Amino acid sequence: MVAQILRLKLRLLGNSFRRSPWQLLGLAIGLLYGFGTAVLVVGGLISLRFFDVSVAASAVVVLGSIVLVVFTVLPLVLGIDDTLDPRKFALFGIPTGRLAASLLIASFLSVPSLVVAVMAVGQVATWSRGALPLLLAVVAAVLIVVTCVISARISTSIAAFLLATRRARDTTAILALIGIVSISPALVALVSVDWARQGLDVLARLASVLGWTPLGAAWAIPADAATGDTGAALLKLLIAVAWLAVLALVWRGLVAAMLTTPQRQAQAKKYSGLGWFGLLPGTPTGVIAARSVTYWLRDSRYGSSLIVIPLIPLFMVIALAIGGLPLQQLALLPLPVMCLFLSWSVHNDVAFDNTAIWLHLSSSTPGRADRWGRLLPSLVAGVVLIAVGSVVSSAIYGDWSVLASLVGVSSSVLLTGLGLSSVMSARFPYPAVRPGDSPFAQPQSGSPAGLIQAVSFLAILVLSLPSLVSAYLGLTVGGHWPLYSLAAGLVIGLVVLLGGVALGGWIFERRGSLILALAMRN
Repeated sequence: MVAQILRLKLRLLGNSFRRSPWQLLGLAIGLLYGFGTAVLVVGGLISLRFFDVSVAASAVVVLGSIVLVVFTVLPLVLGIDDTLDPRKFALFGIPTGRLAASLLIASFLSVPSLVVAVMAVGQVATWSRGALPLLLAVVAAVLIVVTCVISARISTSIAAFLLATRRARDTTAILALIGIVSISPALVALVSVDWARQGLDVLARLASVLGWTPLGAAWAIPADAATGDTGAALLKLLIAVAWLAVLALVWRGLVAAMLTTPQRQAQAKKYSGLGWFGLLPGTPTGVIAARSVTYWLRDSRYGSSLIVIPLIPLFMVIALAIGGLPLQQLALLPLPVMCLFLSWSVHNDVAFDNTAIWLHLSSSTPGRADRWGRLLPSLVAGVVLIAVGSVVSSAIYGDWSVLASLVGVSSSVLLTGLGLSSVMSARFPYPAVRPGDSPFAQPQSGSPAGLIQAVSFLAILVLSLPSLVSAYLGLTVGGHWPLYSLAAGLVIGLVVLLGGVALGGWIFERRGSLILALAMRN
């Protein structure tokens, strides 16, 4: 049984090289990157052989813990396809224990497994400082490889088992994004450390904690032996072996569950009534606005933006607070930043329609109706956000004189951003994620998408400079500058919004066929 599954795994690996030249190039680059990284890590591990034991122990344990986290989390985030899904063997009558063991052994025949094996061998060179550390390093190498492989195998199967539907995968990706942002303060704190003076102490403290957890126990076994603490080394050996046993039981239980449970299928939701189409006017603008609101509430591509928009200023505030900026001044930051990204997020809105944009062209929808309908949800949300956020921010700041500046700057970036987005989405649409696909997919594009994004973003900031400069002078000089900021933001914002909608509608009517062709590309 094991030999047959190993041959199947080798056949699958061989078939991966029977692809188009571009796919082979991407595969070759991935292989070079993986093994190149492994070579660099091994070089570092070998060089640690000549460092002090405490320094080498700290570096190895922290690095090893990161490696195990990557092996465990990455399959869940990426939703990697499981080529040897246990459910594919459900009809062959193979005993659960034998199948679980065979699939696990076959998992060692993969590039990530070879990479972690090379790293595990590298740490043996680090601890070649005596008979006992060397012996325990060899034992630890086996534990490291098996733990990483079985952790990745469990994560991959869980992703295939529980994340079979698109909605589940999108939800997981969004949660992963939130998790990354949540740990960003810790990353900022690490970056702010004076590594030249305090780096070794920070690594030592991290290693002392990680070494007693399943993440770093196997990596810390030979390190403790090298420092002469044999008792701690044996205890950590026990932790590593116990954790490996737990993983083996989890893997066997997961295989048993997958063999008897059918694959999850997406359940189509049933809706009653017309929803937003029944609430908004039955005009071209009202219908398009109703559809846009529906997109924002139900489409994961828009939902991911709704989650990211408040997280960006939160991360900025935390980072700047760690950098020493007073919290009173940071209270003025979130509202303008959220308005900025809210208005900028629709600069390629027309491409999200894909083939549905044909309905606008076939029905001769007026360009202005299309532009206003797409902008109204963001405009209404932005106005409500400014009305509430400006009062809250001013109250936290403790000086109501900044209220006018907050409204002016926020209105400027919101209105100018929507006006520019109205033009950019009609004149410079670029391929976007197709409806129903993951919002984190990256469509291939021959257009300069990055340049379009950068130009639209910078243009909003440039047009908002009068309001921004006046607001800054209001904070530093005082006087009537906050009122000037309010006036500049509202006037410039309204002019750009009205002009952008008019120009964008004119472009939309004259470039309809080109917009349809570009929107259908991916």
